[in-house]
Amino acid sequence: MKIKSIKGVKDILPGEIEKWQWTESVAHQIFTRYGFNEIRLPIFEDTNLFKRSIGDTTDIVEKEMYTFRDKGDNDLTLRPEGTASVVRSYIEHNMHGQNPLTKLYYFGPMFRYERPQAGRLRQFYQIGVEAMGSQSPAVDAEVITMLIEFFKALGLNDLELQINSLGCKNCRPQYRETLKAAIEPHLNELCTNCNQRYKRNPLRVLDCKVPQDVKIAKGLPKIKDHLCAQCEEDFAQVRRFLDAVHTAYTVNDQIVRGLDYYNKTTFEVISKTGLGSQNAVCGGGRYDSLVEDFDGPPTPCFGFALGMERLISLLPEEKLQSLSTPPDLYLVSLGEEAQNLAFATAHQLRAVGLYVERGFEDGSMKSQMRKANKLASRFALIVGDDEIKNQRYLLKNMDGGEQWEVSANALAEEVLEHLKSLD
Repeated sequence: MKIKSIKGVKDILPGEIEKWQWTESVAHQIFTRYGFNEIRLPIFEDTNLFKRSIGDTTDIVEKEMYTFRDKGDNDLTLRPEGTASVVRSYIEHNMHGQNPLTKLYYFGPMFRYERPQAGRLRQFYQIGVEAMGSQSPAVDAEVITMLIEFFKALGLNDLELQINSLGCKNCRPQYRETLKAAIEPHLNELCTNCNQRYKRNPLRVLDCKVPQDVKIAKGLPKIKDHLCAQCEEDFAQVRRFLDAVHTAYTVNDQIVRGLDYYNKTTFEVISKTGLGSQNAVCGGGRYDSLVEDFDGPPTPCFGFALGMERLISLLPEEKLQSLSTPPDLYLVSLGEEAQNLAFATAHQLRAVGLYVERGFEDGSMKSQMRKANKLASRFALIVGDDEIKNQRYLLKNMDGGEQWEVSANALAEEVLEHLKSLD
């Protein structure tokens, strides 16, 4: 029986992986410029980490987590998101005692059991950023600005930043009761999920994507009208900072995010084209109590996560055309002696930093040159019996057709010189 990949997961093949590598390299450059450091996180954690952080009322915990018991009878879960793991690591390694503001980013696979569709898989990849240790609205605005700069560097301009405030522990409870009272008359019209959310976390009703529920949500009380003075000022300050650097945004009071730990500033970045109804590219916000909830010190935080699959699907074609790297040189070896010599010759050239390809089977001059052309190699180095005897190899420019003799004794230096002349 032929074994195939599991439903909802995919291989990232050569020809595609270059897009991922380039996107990650741009993230490294931009995030480092803003003072963020990379962290590598475990793929699985204690199940309670995610239950406590994400919230028992979320779809992730209720329906989507990959949870299992290991041979030591430990209850473990493949991570469905990265923030909880960052918080666990932050506390466990006493990062709060090392820097007043800890700035971290991560790449990696996440796992959720949900219906596979375009841009949404059961094993999917995220880039995430967390700034931990400051309650300043300037942190919110700076992280959002960094994200927008990252998108610009990728050539993505057809995006919309939407922001909102979810209030804090002082003003949100009162709003929660106001919202619950406003939802109650509509319970018969709302979907089953929203009826459940109404009891446990009514704010999630605002996040429902069922068309009838969306229509009802638009008529419900807005949290912006129920913010305390401090939350109102913090949100105004975030907007002032964004305005100061000309970061365009709209205020969307329907944004509540899908995780229970968010408070105050929350945001999403929406694609205007290319993704259909599932158009959110990135989301995040402030979470000021999560570290403390895990018995760490009071630590206000702000962060975001974005899905790589959706992001990659939006990359403009003109940015991708130059991502594949052709060989500097294809080694054409004619005859048994040349084939034997090819191994050491290729090694010699690679040792000075050249990208060298070669054939491993005997082949005619024509067939080997055809392979060099197919790979778009910049040069072909032709080595046959006469070239070995004379210690003079033939170097051919595959684009212009020029040919030169190069010395076997100074091969690397002469090849490098000819490559340099083309740059």
